[in-house]
Amino acid sequence: RSSRRTDVSLIPTAEMSESLASCVADLGEGASTSELFECVGASLDEVSAGAEASASLANSFLLILSAALVFFMQAGFAMLCAGAVREKNVQNTLLKNLLDACGAAIAFFTVGYAFSFGGDDPDSSNKTFIGNANFFLIGVEDYGYWLFQYAFSAASATIVAGTLAERCQMAAYLCYSVMLVGFLYPVIVHSLWSTQGFLSPSNIEPLWETGVIDFAGGGVVHLTGGMTALFATMILGPRRGRFHDEEGRPLTTPKEFPGSSISLQMLGAFILWFGWYGFNAGSALNGTPNENRGSVAALAGANTGLAAGAGGLTALFANLWILERYTGEPYFDLKYAMNGTISGLVAITAGCGVVEPWAAVLIGFVAGLLYIGSSKGILRLRLDDAVDAIPCHLVNGAWGVTAVGLLASPSRLLAVHGQDEHVGWCYSWGRGSGDGTLLAAQMVSILFIISWTFAIMMPFFIFLDWKGWFRSDPLEEIVGLDTSYHGGCILGDSDVQPEYISAYKQRKEERRVSRGSTGSSGPFMSRSPIETALEIMDEEEHNYGDTDPAKSDDEEDSDDKEVVVNEQAAGQDASV
Repeated sequence: RSSRRTDVSLIPTAEMSESLASCVADLGEGASTSELFECVGASLDEVSAGAEASASLANSFLLILSAALVFFMQAGFAMLCAGAVREKNVQNTLLKNLLDACGAAIAFFTVGYAFSFGGDDPDSSNKTFIGNANFFLIGVEDYGYWLFQYAFSAASATIVAGTLAERCQMAAYLCYSVMLVGFLYPVIVHSLWSTQGFLSPSNIEPLWETGVIDFAGGGVVHLTGGMTALFATMILGPRRGRFHDEEGRPLTTPKEFPGSSISLQMLGAFILWFGWYGFNAGSALNGTPNENRGSVAALAGANTGLAAGAGGLTALFANLWILERYTGEPYFDLKYAMNGTISGLVAITAGCGVVEPWAAVLIGFVAGLLYIGSSKGILRLRLDDAVDAIPCHLVNGAWGVTAVGLLASPSRLLAVHGQDEHVGWCYSWGRGSGDGTLLAAQMVSILFIISWTFAIMMPFFIFLDWKGWFRSDPLEEIVGLDTSYHGGCILGDSDVQPEYISAYKQRKEERRVSRGSTGSSGPFMSRSPIETALEIMDEEEHNYGDTDPAKSDDEEDSDDKEVVVNEQAAGQDASV
């Protein structure tokens, strides 16, 4: 007779017995049956409300903790990028990682969350392309959920930081970060995770009665960030000297740019692995039935560790085998072990809660192989990626989404989404049906993410490049972005010669003079950065390149004597 429905599954049996005994004692032996039931119902309502409040408190706390772990991954990305770039660009790279977090916070507060989840109605079967409510968090009550989703959006934006390192302007990078978090990413989130998304499994009428299963964002976060990185580096171009010499001639073998610190890269990889447990296990707190959240979160955490380990070992030993076969001098390359581990983490993200542990090992194994192949493939295409974000996040993000369509377990799908009709293709063959519905839905999501990212970000990057706002000018790139944007002169780097630093300072002074400030003009007034850099190189060639290496020592001595004789003759003529 209570006005609210009691969830008796949350009430221990002992509590029910105590409620009944208490009501009998309060009403006395003469109480009617209806009075007794009414008393017990009211008592159970109070117990149920307390249990629900405790469950809600625990869920909110764990969600905030998971969000903190995901946000801590920003430190991992920062350390990884700082260690992978040259010393003259470390400060600039760190600032760009910080700008990702700052810009994402404002963008996701103003419009990002509204476009992602605004106006969600779990009881409606309507499908919308983009959210249309809760701008500036107006009407939002669950701030823990906003915090968790904000951390995800910042992670997607930071993926691109390493790819564009050492050659991207500051203003362009901040604009890109806000664009991705404010518009590109929210539409993808809405489509796959909102109750009104046309690909979402939580919609009342999901696509092909299954929807797209992306448990923790293998497609939403990593494939989106990886595709953006690919389009950006295609427009931005490689770092100076990576694929061409100073005269523009293609190099037979791409020039390697050793990073500033392998220790920072290793620290970043471990921080990312640690934060990934919040990334994957924390996703079980959203959309999973209450009674299954604990077991699903534990499974997601276990699968995360297994895939990471399998990916790291596979990449390390596969590269060792390749070196032995083609060079005869094998060695253990730490870079491949680190990026193989990250590739395994990316690949398991989409299916960590819906696949079995053995499948997680298989997914990580394939991810390690895909990383090696794609890392070498982008070099053949002459695409410059300073931290190999494209092979790790784009390729293995797509593989992870595909793997769900192949290996999603019926029992795990039932625990997470309440359906086991359309399962992984391998399990479907075991049932004798060969049903590929889930696999087809996963393919549709990959095509949608690629198409949407291309439609938004490619014109955006082309516009930035056309306006001259995208890439730093050649002289700034030569001296390093730390010197160009942060006032630090890095002379310890072998690529930074004092002549370039002097030329850069001279140009800054000339710009100051041209704006009406005090100062003296220099020899490079009104010249472009390219002309300045070329003149410096010509002077160096003139000063240091006169000696003919083909001449013997005797010929050099003969030339010196001839110069002395000519000088003496010139002196005699002058005296006459």
